[in-house]
Amino acid sequence: MKVNRIDESFTATRPVVTIGIFDGVHTGHQFILDRLKEEACDHRGESTVVTLWPHPRIVLNKDIRDFRLLHSQEEKIRELGRRGIDRLVVVPFDREVAALSACDFVVKYLVEKIGVEVLVMGYDNKFGHQRKGDAEQLAQCGGTHHFRTVQLPELAGEGKVNSTIIRNALEQGELEKARSLLGYHYYLTGNIVGGKRIGRRYGFPTANVEPQDPCKLIPMEGVYAVRVELKGNNHKGMLNIGYRPTFDTAPVLKTIETHIFDASGDFYGEQVVIHFIQRIRDEMKFSGIDELKRQLDQDRIRADKILEGDWA
Repeated sequence: MKVNRIDESFTATRPVVTIGIFDGVHTGHQFILDRLKEEACDHRGESTVVTLWPHPRIVLNKDIRDFRLLHSQEEKIRELGRRGIDRLVVVPFDREVAALSACDFVVKYLVEKIGVEVLVMGYDNKFGHQRKGDAEQLAQCGGTHHFRTVQLPELAGEGKVNSTIIRNALEQGELEKARSLLGYHYYLTGNIVGGKRIGRRYGFPTANVEPQDPCKLIPMEGVYAVRVELKGNNHKGMLNIGYRPTFDTAPVLKTIETHIFDASGDFYGEQVVIHFIQRIRDEMKFSGIDELKRQLDQDRIRADKILEGDWA
C-alpha cells in the first residue's frame, strides 16, 4: 500500500476514493473497504482511502477527557495495508480543515489533489463542517465536478458496529465482544522501557511497555493472556495492567507489564506489539511474594493453555 500525505506530490490512477477516520478498522469499516476494492476493480482504478490525522475529537477538544484511540497512526496504516488497499492519503486535520463544507473539502483535496473519479460512501457517512455533508449533497457536488458517487447499503447482521462500542467493551474487559466487532484481537504497539525489575526476584521478569501513542486505549485492569511480536518473532506471554497493589501503596500511574514466556533479555528501547487474547482475572493484592508467585504460576499455566488454542 502506498502512503502519502495530501501535501506531497503523487499521481493516483483513476482513483476510487472513500473518506473516514477508520479508528480500529472494524468490521463495519472492512465492509466499506471490501466494496471500495470491488468498485476500484470494476473501474480499473486505485482503491484509495483518505483519512484525517490527528483524530478530529482531539483537535476540536470534543469530550476528550476520557477519549482514547483504538489505533495509533502507525497501527491504522498497518490494518489498512492488511486489507489490500492500494493507497492511503493522510490529510493533516486542523481547525481550518474542520471549517470546510463537505463539498469544499472534496473539491480542495479529492478533486484538485487526488483526481477522484468515484467516491464511495458508507451507509450513514457524513463529514465536512458540523458533519452536514451527506450522500445527496456529495452527489450534487459530483455532478458539478465530474465524479460519480456510490452510497453503500447498511451492513447486514446483528447489532450496530462502531468504534465507541468497541472502546466501551475494552474498558469493561469484554475482549470477546471487542474481537467480534473488530474482526481480530485488539492490540497495542509500544516501546519497552525500564522498570523496577521486581518480577526478576521471583522468576517472572517483565517488560514494561509504554504505548506508542499517549491517547491509545489501554484495556481494563487485570491479567491477560497475550501474543507478543518482538524483533520479528511471535511469542506467548501474560500481561498485567494495573497499579501493582502488592508493592505500591500509593500508585499514581497505570502500568503495563508483560512476561514473555520464551524470550530473555532486557529489550529496552525495542518496539513491541501486544495482542490481547483473553482476560484471565482481576488485578489482586497479595499478602506476600510467596502467595503472588503461586498465583502467577497458575496464571502462566492458564495463559499457556489459552494460547495453545489461539495461536495465529
